[in-house]
Formats: sequence, structure tokens, C-alpha cells
Amino acid sequence: MVIFDCNGVLVDSEPIASAVLAEALTRAGIAVSADVVARRFHGRRPVDIFAAVEAATGKKLPPAFASVVAVETLRRFRTQLRALPHVVHALTWIRGPKAVASSSPLDRVQASLEIAGLRQFFGQRLFSASNVARGKPAPDVFEFAAARAQINPADCIVVEDSVSGVTAAVAAGMRAVGYVGGSQTPGRLARDLVAAGAHTAIADMRVLKGTIADLRGW
Repeated sequence: MVIFDCNGVLVDSEPIASAVLAEALTRAGIAVSADVVARRFHGRRPVDIFAAVEAATGKKLPPAFASVVAVETLRRFRTQLRALPHVVHALTWIRGPKAVASSSPLDRVQASLEIAGLRQFFGQRLFSASNVARGKPAPDVFEFAAARAQINPADCIVVEDSVSGVTAAVAAGMRAVGYVGGSQTPGRLARDLVAAGAHTAIADMRVLKGTIADLRGW
């Protein structure tokens, strides 16, 4: 099974989500830019991000903070979200079962895929780190996905764009391919992903089929 992260791999959601969170944090009295949010919290679950912000600042976020961020993020997704270049090509030509394992809540994953026109490629194989004890970089969501699909983790290949995601995939006993096509600093990210354990890093989804074929020994 090929398991894809969602944000930054299938859909170009990171700039939107980072902007929404930065604006919400600034309104809550924690001034921060979208760039800082993206750099510090790339690939993490919202609940873990909020806990890290509170620990770092010593401030409690407003009670409705999580729901406000979730609603505004989905609102902007509906008008701004797009699939990343050549994702449809990759999903069309890669053989075998495909899944999504994301740090985002399941409703955001489903909405993202539907808005971007990608939902049909995955069937019911959509998995969220919200449904496991620990988010990435822990392996829980990838182990959960493999168990639900009844596939050995060693027979799974993960496509990830974050160090935390690659770390989680490797810890789950899966092979990882880094994707840097949605990054503003692809060279640096590629080095970081390979250092975290990715087999390789690619910038163009059109080469993913060949990369996966090499890993599978086709």
C-alpha cells in the first residue's frame, strides 16, 4: 500500500492553514507570522501544536480557539485549496491500494480531498492522527492505517513532506519517499527528509511511480 500524507503532498494546504493559525494566534495575543508557524509546526497535529504554543508562551489559548481555527481553515479551503501539480497523474498510474494518513482531523482530510477532486482514489482508506494516542513523529497513525488495511507495515511506502512524517513512517517499519514540490526551500527540505530516513526526495509527482517501482523491486 502507498500511504500519502495529505497537507503539502496531495493538496497545497500548508500556506492556507499556516496563515489562518498565525492570524488566530495573533488575535489571542501571541504575535507570530505564517512562515514561523509553517517552519515550527510542519506536519504536526493541531492538538499538539496548541499544546506546544501554550507550553512555550505560558499562555492559555481561548476555550474556542481550536474550533475557530478549524472552521476558518475549512472556509478558506473551499475557495482557495488546490491539488498539488501532477498529483492526479501520480494517483492514476500508481498500482495497488492507496491510503491517506494525516495529522489533520478526519473531517478536514475528507473535505480537502473532495475540494481538490482526489477523494475517489482512496475509498475508505483515510486515517487521521486524531484517532490515535500520539501524533507524528510517533508511528501510531501509520501503524493504524496498516492494521486497518490488513497490510504488513513492511509492505507500505509512505510519501511525506515533513521530517516528523518521515520519522513516523520509519518508526512504523515503512519505507518513506520525501516530497518537496510544495516547499519554498526544496533543497533544504530534501536534505532534511533524507537525513530523517527517507529513501529519496522528489520534487515532481510525475516521477513518483518510477520511484515506488524501484522501492517495490518492480
